[in-house]
Amino acid sequence: MPPAPPAGPAGIRGRLRRRPLLVLALAVVGPGVACAAAPGTFDPAVPVPPFATLAADAPGPPQEHAWVIFGADTVVAEVASTPQAREQGLMFRESLADDTGMLFVFAEPAIRGFWMRNTYVDLDIAFMDAAYRVTEIHQREAMDAEARDSTEPFMYALEVPRGWLEAHGVEVGDTARIEMRRLGG
Repeated sequence: MPPAPPAGPAGIRGRLRRRPLLVLALAVVGPGVACAAAPGTFDPAVPVPPFATLAADAPGPPQEHAWVIFGADTVVAEVASTPQAREQGLMFRESLADDTGMLFVFAEPAIRGFWMRNTYVDLDIAFMDAAYRVTEIHQREAMDAEARDSTEPFMYALEVPRGWLEAHGVEVGDTARIEMRRLGG
């Protein structure tokens, strides 16, 4: 499920939406600064964050994937760290195997919205802060085009088949361990 769209210059929603508080704060500073935070801007591609890295010859997830580990339970997650990958998300997938998902990676914590447009499977979303602590969980139904914002800033969002988090006892306050191979390894 991709992030929800931002309001564009003509009022068209793009994929990522931020709270208007930043725009309001910048408007108070002055008109020269306000255009830098104009609606419709996307988070840029981000480098792989400081996940635990595995040596190239160590067992681990495939390239461009991460293990997101909650206790004894592991999700093999595709990593979406570019605007294009975050925009595409899990759209147009007919199914999602148990213990798999997508990890959305952002450069900075922010309140963001997600929608389910063109997403054919029901999903759980675990929003996580910079320390990989689950701050919020949403359950979403397939094809719901309404964007729902997080209530707290987050840096990572893990999407898994709906019911996976509850079935594995993952709750708000739990902390994940995230591992992936070094790039190119």
